[in-house]
Amino acid sequence: MDDDGPVPLHRLDVPAVHLLPFAIGTFDTIGPLSRAAFPHRHTFYEIVHVTGGTGAHVLDLSRWELRPPHLSFVVPGQVHYWEDVSDLQGVVILFTDDFLLDHPGDRELLRKLGEQPWLSLSRTDTADIAPLIAEMEREYALGKPRFADVLRACLHVLILRAARMTGPAGDGLAGVRRADAVTQEFVRLLAGPGAGGVRSVRSCATRIGVSVGYLNEVVKQVTGRTPGQLVRQARTHEAKRLLALTDLTVRQVAGEVGFTDPAYFCRYFRRETGLSPSEFRRGSGALHHDYRIPSIDHPRPPA
Repeated sequence: MDDDGPVPLHRLDVPAVHLLPFAIGTFDTIGPLSRAAFPHRHTFYEIVHVTGGTGAHVLDLSRWELRPPHLSFVVPGQVHYWEDVSDLQGVVILFTDDFLLDHPGDRELLRKLGEQPWLSLSRTDTADIAPLIAEMEREYALGKPRFADVLRACLHVLILRAARMTGPAGDGLAGVRRADAVTQEFVRLLAGPGAGGVRSVRSCATRIGVSVGYLNEVVKQVTGRTPGQLVRQARTHEAKRLLALTDLTVRQVAGEVGFTDPAYFCRYFRRETGLSPSEFRRGSGALHHDYRIPSIDHPRPPA
């Protein structure tokens, strides 16, 4: 477990037989944490091809209902989890930044794909995506000479095809509207690493480089909620996670989410949730999890 902040942080943990910072498999072969129902973030990228199941995928502050087939992108630092899922089926692809060395431009495409993380696939899209992912599974399982090069090439094509689905052909995601981009940046500030330093709408506007008025306008336009409402929601969710998943005192939790006065924090928390922090903690129980991604069996290279 790597506890690099209030939200659990997963690192890619696969055998170093080939020194390959990459893994691919089904939800079952990757392991139960591939469908984790608690908020967490990664140090690595995750691409999920969902082919079956019900429930929802929650990414940052957005909830996406499962209506397969989908293609989902999670970039390092984004907070996500699966909610009330049943019969979840599909393929999970995990890789670190090091695996993109051959195609460094893919980092920017992945970052932008993370802003529109839930792609519903048409029949044509599925015909483009599914065979490519199946080829990656086959290469990874066989482990033939230079299979890592084939995996990198397939991953590059997968990223390009996904980017093409989100905008005009050949344009990647350059057509994303500024309002959407600003809103996504605001959401990342609230949910990403270092979110404990986010105290107000004004501080977010300053970090993004826009005026408070513009931020209020575009966030309300895109999400239907004001930035102030989202800040309060994010702080409350963070407080809930800390109360349920850590042994921090109420005073310490208050400090983590930006309150210098614990008494004021208790009043705030009761107003937002209907419970005092102590009541919430007693009701949720002391939850502790092993957050490491289990090692994945991988074939040794042929002799």
